[in-house]
Amino acid sequence: MPPHSLLRFLPCLAAGLLLAACTTERSSVPQRTATEQLLISTAADRAAADLSLSIPKGTRVFIDRQYFQGYDDGYALNAIRTQFLRQGLALVDDRAQAQAIVNVSSGALSTDEKSLLIGIPALQLPALPVGTSVSVPEIALFKTAQDKGVAKFIATGYDAKTGKLIATTDPQYGFSHQTNHTILLFFSWESGDLVPPNADQKSLSVGNIARGIPNELGLTGNIDKSTSR
Repeated sequence: MPPHSLLRFLPCLAAGLLLAACTTERSSVPQRTATEQLLISTAADRAAADLSLSIPKGTRVFIDRQYFQGYDDGYALNAIRTQFLRQGLALVDDRAQAQAIVNVSSGALSTDEKSLLIGIPALQLPALPVGTSVSVPEIALFKTAQDKGVAKFIATGYDAKTGKLIATTDPQYGFSHQTNHTILLFFSWESGDLVPPNADQKSLSVGNIARGIPNELGLTGNIDKSTSR
């Protein structure tokens, strides 16, 4: 092939390689991912930490959760119980032994998501034979996708015998977020406030997974040729 013809062919080859390349990530085998659970539980921690009832320390309190609903409500309710224990209240599991009843309710305990894409979204295009289709992967020149956890809690305490109001809280809110950024298809990174800085967030990085593949295949020897001086 003449050199000038080869030069004209190279852009087509490069475009074909870009379209054919893809990265697949499966965050979780269960229906809900760990990231979603962290978004909700982190928001719940922050909303619960701001709940404060003006009930004397040592008061025996029964927590009524009949109005508390949402994803991961067990974890969120325990975060609220922990907060009341820190305030010096004595929690009891028997309503008959309580001096005060505290109703806790959730106005929100879930996630929201939003994204911005500059490029071509994933498409299903008609193909031959008639009735079939071909999938075209997303081509992101720039993309940002943010998942946000939202929690809204309120607590109301009343006398167990008389039913009179003792104390109530204003609605307390908690938020968390995780954002994924992509530039020019291949360059991507994450930012968020779900995991403390001292936690190991790189154990599932692409590099660590790649380095572990030879061992998984039973290959031994000096696989990594890099050296440092």
